[in-house]
Amino acid sequence: MQQKAQHGKVSLPVIKRLPKYYRYLTSLQRGGITKVSSSELARMMGTTASQVRQDFNCFGGFGQQGIGYNVEVLLHEIALLLFGDGEKLPTILIGTGRLGTAVSSFLVRDVNGYRLIAAFDVKDEEIGRQLSGVSVRHIRDLEAFCREHHPMVAVLCVPRESAQEVASRLVALGIRGVWNFSHYDLSVPYPQITVENVHLGDSLMSLGYRLRNE
Repeated sequence: MQQKAQHGKVSLPVIKRLPKYYRYLTSLQRGGITKVSSSELARMMGTTASQVRQDFNCFGGFGQQGIGYNVEVLLHEIALLLFGDGEKLPTILIGTGRLGTAVSSFLVRDVNGYRLIAAFDVKDEEIGRQLSGVSVRHIRDLEAFCREHHPMVAVLCVPRESAQEVASRLVALGIRGVWNFSHYDLSVPYPQITVENVHLGDSLMSLGYRLRNE
């Protein structure tokens, strides 16, 4: 039985490895594999068996020494950590341009644990159009909507120069988490909320460095 991790005791690198474990375990399950050892998982992850065991021990451990892990059980336990009990987090999208449109499609099609309930923009030509199952609203309606529907997560696809003003409004409205594509690091001015900053350009530059220097 999984022992729930104490809040704040699990390091961010461990948390960021959980989705990778989930992907590999899903692949194993689809391939009909029922048991996997820490060594086998480590080879897939590009790490060590010791690191795998340390990661899982943060959550009470999921296997027995010398026996390995039941793939179905391990996948279920990690799914609980990542997605909770199945109730999806109510989510809003700010910015419905090309990036926002692409992100909204990914959000409703591929990401477990989130439910898109509204999208907002400032451009009159965007208002009223259907985007991934929701109607685009004007940003001036943000406060009224949030007070009525209580979203927990905001996806920010606005220009950098707009991000701080929009973020201030979201924080004041009780948003607890932001998936941030704005290239403005919200975790600095708003440490009280959980922020995932996504910098696509950083990944591309890192790729270029590795190709030229490794």
